[in-house]
Amino acid sequence: MSTATITAPKVETLGALALAGPLWAVVALGQAATRDGFDLTRHPLSMLSTGSLGWLQITNFVVAGALAIVGARGIGWATGSKWAPRLVTAYGVGYILAGVFVLDAGDGFPAGTPLGAPATISWHAIAHLLAGTIAFAALTAVLFVLGRFFARRGERGWAWVARSGGAAVILADVASMAGVPAASAVLATGVIYAMLILSGAALKLRGEQAAA
Repeated sequence: MSTATITAPKVETLGALALAGPLWAVVALGQAATRDGFDLTRHPLSMLSTGSLGWLQITNFVVAGALAIVGARGIGWATGSKWAPRLVTAYGVGYILAGVFVLDAGDGFPAGTPLGAPATISWHAIAHLLAGTIAFAALTAVLFVLGRFFARRGERGWAWVARSGGAAVILADVASMAGVPAASAVLATGVIYAMLILSGAALKLRGEQAAA
């Protein structure tokens, strides 16, 4: 069996990881712009999982998580890191669980829901928040791992970009918890930026391995 035959599936797993971030962002932001009653400055993108069209965002979470899990093998192979594939897997599992366990409706969304936060928080909303915490922490950590990987190769630009993605999640999360204006939009911006950086790094590594 040729080396090309062995490495081709590993290269394609990096393609799956590269697709995860852009796909999730496009589907989520597309819904945010079109779902009646949704306001990104007040509603987290996770709330799109509620209502009659909630299955779209649920599916979005599950598919993105599954793509990330598939890509974990490739990123480990391409970087030689033991932690990168573990963290990408945790990130993917967190997204799948965030899709399975949905937030509660509230603050006017879906349309017709009373304004303000829900009177009580359901068990599945708590599970969603825990899953999101796992996913965000793993996403942050793997970007710093990749930053170190690129720095060791002397690629300072990519090292800075990867680390900036990890920092973006931290800053956005802190700002959101602090209740800054448009906190949901701030959190969405930071997380999507980080997801796209991870996808970009996976695409770069895929290109390198395919050309090797």
